[in-house]
Amino acid sequence: MSGQADDQCGREPADCAALPRVGQGSRVTLHFSLTLPDGAVIDSNFDTRPAVFTVGDGNLLPGFEAVLLGLAAGARQCFEIPPEQAFGLVNAGNRHVLSRSQFPPDLELEEGLVVSFSMAGNGETPGVVTSVEGDRVRVDFNHPLAGKTIIFEVYVQEVQAISHTGAEQA
Repeated sequence: MSGQADDQCGREPADCAALPRVGQGSRVTLHFSLTLPDGAVIDSNFDTRPAVFTVGDGNLLPGFEAVLLGLAAGARQCFEIPPEQAFGLVNAGNRHVLSRSQFPPDLELEEGLVVSFSMAGNGETPGVVTSVEGDRVRVDFNHPLAGKTIIFEVYVQEVQAISHTGAEQA
């Protein structure tokens, strides 16, 4: 569906003036897709159930939330989210060379393997093995989408404004 969306992006319903708009605390129901500029699909729910979240609840990265502000139900938009506002820039300090002895001996290390590492006080952190050379294992702890521009396509299905008393308003 996202292949067809380019000609529909930028569309809002003609009678949207009276519709509630996405704002802080709004409960939003939407379909979305995340793609790379080359068209590779990262994630999409256009063929499944829509996502439901409350603006500001932390379920959506701030850079993605910010572009939704002001949209009304029925709006279909495409946004180009730069790396700084998506999954961050690549940080060279997040790339490490570790000794093979730091991994379980029965673990078959290969390029692309995602390994979970215990971090003091931070729980677990995933890292991607980028190369194995003898006893040296290179691991990248950057988010896999760090440094990438993301195309964020949305179809806002419903917006429920939350009143100051916490009651939902359609």
